[in-house]
Amino acid sequence: MSDPRQESRTPRPRFSLQRAKRRARRSATAQGVASAYGGVATRRMLRAAGLTSSDIRSEVEAGRWAVLGRHTLGITTSELAGQARAWWAVWESGPGAVLDGASALLAGGLTGWTVDHIDVTVPCRNRAHALPGVRVHRPRVVGPVMRGGLPRTSPAVAAVRAAEWARSDRQAATILAMAVQQRLLRTEDLLTRWREVRRSRRRHFLDTIIGDICDGAHSLGELDFARLCRIYHLPIPSRQVRRRLPDGSAYLDVYWDGPGLHVEIDGSGHWVGLAPVQDSLRQNEVALADDMTLRIPLLGLRTFEERFMDQVRRGLARRRLAS
Repeated sequence: MSDPRQESRTPRPRFSLQRAKRRARRSATAQGVASAYGGVATRRMLRAAGLTSSDIRSEVEAGRWAVLGRHTLGITTSELAGQARAWWAVWESGPGAVLDGASALLAGGLTGWTVDHIDVTVPCRNRAHALPGVRVHRPRVVGPVMRGGLPRTSPAVAAVRAAEWARSDRQAATILAMAVQQRLLRTEDLLTRWREVRRSRRRHFLDTIIGDICDGAHSLGELDFARLCRIYHLPIPSRQVRRRLPDGSAYLDVYWDGPGLHVEIDGSGHWVGLAPVQDSLRQNEVALADDMTLRIPLLGLRTFEERFMDQVRRGLARRRLAS
């Protein structure tokens, strides 16, 4: 006859083989769904994949999955960030929510830009929910939406709204220029979208900046630089002076003949292809002719006017001393 005390000391397995298999199945199914969304999934997605409400509840109660909102579950307990946080913001902000502004541009491939919140647009007739770190907008018209990957407004809509919502004029100009430079949108699309905007708190400034970006150096009127020179008490230069270079003739944007100072205004056409190479060749040839060249990006002149004009003043002073 066996000793009952001996039987009580026999360890029992913590999980039955059947329960372990169910857990492995749940985990594999959930990971397969969430892998496309940075590690998060909605309850509806998981149920569509074959999991039951009981399965979901078991994983949450065991601490293996995290409840992140009305709809969203974190399939791991790691910190919500990156792509997962963007999906969470879209799913939890309200029906029809899409990324907008800088957040939409980042989802579309913008690099070199960071945000401390997520911009989400919800159709004005739908209910919206406040979320930490998410800024919800409710425009009368959402505009065209991109559905490949994260739902987001079209690049032209997103760029204009990013400029509207930027903290400063400089930020607004920078993100517009970056979106065009990185070829997230065409200049004609940006200009078309801007013409559709009826009200803007930055109307005058964005009229100028978008004109600069879309039209290049031609948007700087011939009298504009002369006006700046008068404001900063500088002599009035000649414009579009023709110079003979070894490979032909070139027209200099701004030139003071006496001091031999050349200022080149770089519009959007100087950002693409071999334009920077050609610009450098021309600048070097001018410098070899014993002139000084200063380069001023057109957007830089709009956003750092005082600093660039101070450089022009110092350039003129130095050239006078050298002559």
